[in-house]
Amino acid sequence: MVKNKIRPNPYIYPMPLVLIGANVNGKANFMPLAWISMAEHEPPMISISSSKSHYTNKGIVENQTFSVNTPSEDMIKSADYCGLKSGKDIDKSKIFEIFYGELGTAPMLIETPLNLECRVVKIVDTKDFIAPDKRGHYIFIGEIVQAYSGEEYLTNGIPDIKKINPYTLTQIDASYWKIGEKIGKAWSIGKDYSTN
Repeated sequence: MVKNKIRPNPYIYPMPLVLIGANVNGKANFMPLAWISMAEHEPPMISISSSKSHYTNKGIVENQTFSVNTPSEDMIKSADYCGLKSGKDIDKSKIFEIFYGELGTAPMLIETPLNLECRVVKIVDTKDFIAPDKRGHYIFIGEIVQAYSGEEYLTNGIPDIKKINPYTLTQIDASYWKIGEKIGKAWSIGKDYSTN
């Protein structure tokens, strides 16, 4: 097989699509985001990377909290709409039914099957290590202080991907994708593999 050089880009497949929530000027605001990753297991932490132009950043910095809300496939239009419109121009708190948890400043969505309530532990400004002419991102690292889900989305007390029915994004072609079927048990299916 011949490997071709292609344009460098963060080709991560798939990218989970989530709605990030933050209070901006005392009002709940949400933005869709796929630049998200697990950062630590104990205590549980997550990182999100958000372009500096995003209105939601102001609320994350102001309150030092944010939420990560995993929409199901049936929410694709409302979630996409949140990315088409800025909270500077419309009141996104009217799009969804909102609740607050232990932190009191990280708005979460009743409609999404899974919610993570996060306290900011570190903010990284990528402008500190990229070319000065680049806009840059903020990387917010948050400790997950509480997680929420409805019983109908759980199996044995754990969020079930089939029941949640999330979708993913491929950023390079701006497309949403369905999740496929289970193909094997992690850290198990390779036990019989042999290099001989």
